[in-house]
Amino acid sequence: MDEYVSQKSFWRRHGLKLPGSVSIVPSNSTGDAKRVIGARYTFNSLVTSTQPPSDKNTILTYSPSLTSPPTPSQQPHRPPVKKNTSASSSSSTSTSPTDPGRHQRSISSPHKSFDAFLMDTNDEWSDTLEASPRPKQRPFLPTKLASSPLPVTLTTHAEVRPDMKAYVQNLLQDPSNILLSIPEQQSGDTSKTTKFKQVLSSSNVDLVALRQLSWSGIPKEFRLMAWQLLLGYLPCNSARRVATLARKRKEYADSVAASYARGTSGLDQGLWHQIHIDIPRTNPGIPLYHYETTQMCLERILYQWAIRHPASGYVQGINDLVTPIFEVFLSAYISDEDPEEYDIRQLDQEVLDVIEADSFWCLSKLLDGIQDNYTFAQPGIQRQISTLKELVCRIDVRLASHLQQEGIEFIQFAFRWMNCLLMRELPLKSTIRMWDTYLAEGSSEGFSEFHVYVCAAFLVKWSDQLQKLDFQGVMIFLQQLPTQGWVEKDVELLLSEAYMWKTLFHNAPSHLK
Repeated sequence: MDEYVSQKSFWRRHGLKLPGSVSIVPSNSTGDAKRVIGARYTFNSLVTSTQPPSDKNTILTYSPSLTSPPTPSQQPHRPPVKKNTSASSSSSTSTSPTDPGRHQRSISSPHKSFDAFLMDTNDEWSDTLEASPRPKQRPFLPTKLASSPLPVTLTTHAEVRPDMKAYVQNLLQDPSNILLSIPEQQSGDTSKTTKFKQVLSSSNVDLVALRQLSWSGIPKEFRLMAWQLLLGYLPCNSARRVATLARKRKEYADSVAASYARGTSGLDQGLWHQIHIDIPRTNPGIPLYHYETTQMCLERILYQWAIRHPASGYVQGINDLVTPIFEVFLSAYISDEDPEEYDIRQLDQEVLDVIEADSFWCLSKLLDGIQDNYTFAQPGIQRQISTLKELVCRIDVRLASHLQQEGIEFIQFAFRWMNCLLMRELPLKSTIRMWDTYLAEGSSEGFSEFHVYVCAAFLVKWSDQLQKLDFQGVMIFLQQLPTQGWVEKDVELLLSEAYMWKTLFHNAPSHLK
């Protein structure tokens, strides 16, 4: 014990304050364990921690066993060093050549040289910490993969669950690992599959080439990676992906932990209540969204987005926009089972947390391009509805005249089309296919400008039926459109017509007047 005290650093001998904005916080436990709080740890991460200290926590906990000799398993391997007993009994200002990691103390005197002062105070980070192995930090869930190099081949576990893909751990680390598991014969269109693999496997993905391929639809097996790239969440540079994903996922996990530190009682009650009552109304006809596990994931995603965007906050309709992203990411980790029928309660918590974090960041990227749709008075939606009315007047004069005669304003039916991006008018699978093209157009242009042309083509498609109905009939028809049986071909036809109208009018706005 005396030897340990004599080796304590200047800062430990003269106070509890360490340099570099570091302090020692006494542990609440009965033992003498102490927590070291460095600049990379925040106060919130400590006061909101609900788990007991362990070697997996992000707080570095040092055991009082430092005062006792380490066990052979704890002692790091070093070559044997012969001790000089005579030198150890006397003080010296020279540093031992056999142990460069530890500084000898200078002779205590009222008049010290500057070099002697530095020798006393520059060892605060090596104050006998080598006596016990430093506990590892616990990053966000895919952490054990984040620090390892990018695998060349896919690895599988000895026990592979039938509902999960065998290479799920590789996929958690980096979505581009899916390219190693997809043979060209797996997809029906082998030429399209080959082109996607060539573009996505590049060390620096060409987004222009990816957009050109994605306009006509993204194969299911590539959609996870393609969407994350097109939304700007996944770096185009493959060398940065593992570290970036681990950092963003940990950031989201820390934010959720801080927000829910006191449970739902610590949340903004008005905001949380509105989200809480909207979640059960989201896709009520799809079993996936009936599970409490899914609803809690969506609730956390929407709440975190709302508190990060106070200019708009949560607006009804945003709850619909997160579901295509969530479903696409879920389908990437499970087997060929339909994600809309999947029992998400059997999903590993690690995979679920990754899906939730990635969905949050991708939703944020999407809404960044159309945020004026959800700010005060929703000016973005107002502009879109005005443009839609002008388009329909040019495309189908008879339909526009009929709606005007019946006293129908475009805002009465088109507001929901713009606010929810036609998600309540189309099946979710059709929406996912439509978003392939929206993302190919650009995350902001596709969901704002091109969406107006899609709505125009969508309205004109029902022109013959609408012209035979009165005000009440038109409103009921537009709220209950016969689109539940739509397949991918129907969506592609709609997108083709929208592209035709955009080609004619987008670069010639005077034609709309």
